[in-house]
Amino acid sequence: MTKSARGRKARRAEWEAAPGPWSDSEAEMLAATSYVPKKSSRNGALVFSVAVFVAAAAAVLACDLLLEGRISLVGILAALVAALAASSSLHVALGWEKVVVLRLGKLNRVVGPGFYATIPILEHGTIRVDQRIIATPFRAERTLTADLVPVNIDAVLFWVVWDAEKACVEVEDYYAAISYLAQTSLREAVGRSTVAEVALRRDQLDEEIKVDIEKEASGWGVDIISVKVRDIVIPAELQNVMSLEAQADRERNARMTVASAEADLAEMLSEAARIYGDEDAALKLRTMLMQYETVKGSGSAVVTVPTAVSDGFAEGVQREGRGL
Repeated sequence: MTKSARGRKARRAEWEAAPGPWSDSEAEMLAATSYVPKKSSRNGALVFSVAVFVAAAAAVLACDLLLEGRISLVGILAALVAALAASSSLHVALGWEKVVVLRLGKLNRVVGPGFYATIPILEHGTIRVDQRIIATPFRAERTLTADLVPVNIDAVLFWVVWDAEKACVEVEDYYAAISYLAQTSLREAVGRSTVAEVALRRDQLDEEIKVDIEKEASGWGVDIISVKVRDIVIPAELQNVMSLEAQADRERNARMTVASAEADLAEMLSEAARIYGDEDAALKLRTMLMQYETVKGSGSAVVTVPTAVSDGFAEGVQREGRGL
């Protein structure tokens, strides 16, 4: 078990033993460390190299014993040389690895996965490239947006090395280069957007960062799968201002909706007044509707109709009766 895995398990044991309640960050860390996966090891390849070393040494010692009748000092030295030559010639690359082999300092071939052989002294495997998907976390602290607001952003980059030769030849340390490039692209993308766009358009920010990284890393043999922004932290004072702004926008939209409904209702009441033949009937009907809405909203079973409204409505009905 690695040291980092032991540390995560120790922290998780401390949090579980605590009486609680946990803070949000502690709860998130507990959930993230509830399962610690076992990382793949190279023990099999190491055992193979040791076995080759021992087998070569044993073979030479056995020949020396048969020829000389005893194991001499020369036989021991010859066994060591043969074992070193065999272990440096026969290798195993794991199923997800590619090995870049150099011959006298020049790129010769890319081998793997599986068994491969090299010429001792003349050839050596310079780098083992892991071709699985790699998740690289990166962040930008107090990065200024286009409207000069400092924000903290945490993101994850998913990428894979598809060309081991380019990853070895074109860049010195492709893992560090990708990490630095991702952080720089994140800062540039945030700097082109306002704080509202950063907070509300995560998908667009993910795509911008991905395009920026691909543009720079296109010749490194690296394929950028996706970028995911995990967390955006805005200053607390600005969060209150944005909340008030959002409330004001919602209130304005609500008032505009009410005004539009009122205009439609006025048209319908005007049509009703035309049918009644009284120009003031629309206003009286609206007053009665308002009285009904008030009573309905209060939940009272007693309806009090103003005298002026009831008298006016009665007069209108009487005029309609005389007209008939």
